[in-house]
Amino acid sequence: MEKDQHTHIVKYKTYIYVLIALLFMTFISVAVTEIDLGPFTVTMALLLASIKSILVLLIFMHLKFDKKFYGIMVASVFLLLACVIVITFMDYLYR
Repeated sequence: MEKDQHTHIVKYKTYIYVLIALLFMTFISVAVTEIDLGPFTVTMALLLASIKSILVLLIFMHLKFDKKFYGIMVASVFLLLACVIVITFMDYLYR
């Protein structure tokens, strides 16, 4: 093993705060479905889901504490996914 290997231990308090935030945002997303916001209902649900996924990626998957290269790779995968979705919707709209 390498002598320079560093491990990062996240405090349990951080996990509890993230859990509370995730539960709070889940309750908000459920409550938004009961309120008629028109086209913004889906937008709000997707925004909350995106924030929750970023929290999970950063804290539970330790991207916040890993090398920046891993964060760049994850961001590039999400950018590729966004491009595929945009191209798919453009194909659907202009048929």
